[in-house]
Amino acid sequence: MSLATNLSGSFTLPKSLLTLKRIGYGAMQLAGPNVMGAPRDVDAAVAVLREAIALGINHIDTSDFYGPHITNQIIRQALHPYPENLVIVTKVGARRSADGSWLPALLRQDLAEAIHDNLRNLGLDAINIVNLRLMGDVHGPSEGSLAEPLTTLAELKKQGLIRHLGLSNVTPTQLAEAQTISEIVCVQNQYNVAHREDDAFIDDLAKQGIAYVPFFPLGGFTPLQSSVLESAAKSLDATPMQVALAWLLQRSPNILLIPGTSSVEHLRENIKAASLQLPQQTVADLNASAAKPLADRLT
Repeated sequence: MSLATNLSGSFTLPKSLLTLKRIGYGAMQLAGPNVMGAPRDVDAAVAVLREAIALGINHIDTSDFYGPHITNQIIRQALHPYPENLVIVTKVGARRSADGSWLPALLRQDLAEAIHDNLRNLGLDAINIVNLRLMGDVHGPSEGSLAEPLTTLAELKKQGLIRHLGLSNVTPTQLAEAQTISEIVCVQNQYNVAHREDDAFIDDLAKQGIAYVPFFPLGGFTPLQSSVLESAAKSLDATPMQVALAWLLQRSPNILLIPGTSSVEHLRENIKAASLQLPQQTVADLNASAAKPLADRLT
């Protein structure tokens, strides 16, 4: 089977009819520098999106605070009317300041406006999945109740504007609280071979049939970790990104990837990770280079 149809298999979200290919596409890089304003070449951005669909991708991750508004408008320009099986996932809970800073936007009015902005700029009547994005702290998620903002989104779901809800940058405790308010179909957190704080969380989500969508597959590597990754890539005639993505695919079947790029060439390279089978020794070497889980580092 070709990469364009396989993409390392698929995953069906809980209590839904949505089946996503395990390699999707993250649209953040389609905006200008610092995820602000228009890209230098809108036609190139359109070409990347259309190539993603041609390769069989049916999961696009976006947000109306990319740009802001720009990325969603490019998605609409490139793909509307959308393929029947395309699942567009957006996130709310933040906004951009004039200088490009990322600020929390979790009040009822903020969230309602964000949903309507996404609908308008994507040209949709309802959004497949909306992730509530919590800002956390500089190191990742931080504990705190999400009941108020998630209740607002659950009400918008009841109105038919949202079909399914997910979470981003959250802890297991916050997921448990969220599940008392609404069905949660996915969690999106930072996770990669070097940052393994969510190891147990991923395993628990897999038992529940909930998708885990890691971002920053190459983020935060130490020089030693980067050298191990580069050595593995060289031995497999692959790129470091391909190895990092292949490691994630082999880590757990509920992991769905959303690597982003503004280049058709890099998009095709990322897709090739679906056919890259890492030898056991390579996996062992990568695991040995990983940072200890946060709980261990703080003891």
